[in-house]
Amino acid sequence: MLRESVDALLSGVRFGKFVSVGAVGAVFDVTTTTALIVGFGILGEYAKLVGAEVAIIVMFAINERWTFSELGDSGAVPTLGRFVRSNVVRSGGLAVQFLIVRAFRQIDLALPLFGVDLWQLIPIPIAIGASVLLNYVAESLLTWRVTSA
Repeated sequence: MLRESVDALLSGVRFGKFVSVGAVGAVFDVTTTTALIVGFGILGEYAKLVGAEVAIIVMFAINERWTFSELGDSGAVPTLGRFVRSNVVRSGGLAVQFLIVRAFRQIDLALPLFGVDLWQLIPIPIAIGASVLLNYVAESLLTWRVTSA
């Protein structure tokens, strides 16, 4: 079973789909957050929470129908269970991003370039990359319970 799970996780096609879905989710996140801030005057932190949840819902729906379409029992109750697990997994991914950015910011270093401190920007892609990997593994194993390629 372990070998089957590892083989399934190493599926380049599935990982490519997962990353593509994440890009779509990022568009929904940014669009929703921006619309709530600019269009409705909602405080940025609250708008970001709503944007993130909209992205999670969209990504779940696409992953359910495309990336992991052959997995999981059909019906409302199993789908709802996967949706709840997906939300928990994605929340963990957000927590990892936060902790990585926070850890980098604790290091007293500055890399100024053209008036921008690059040290403040460097952790962001690292945090995103780490959460993509975490989310992919956790979504595969916990949400859709992948066991074969």
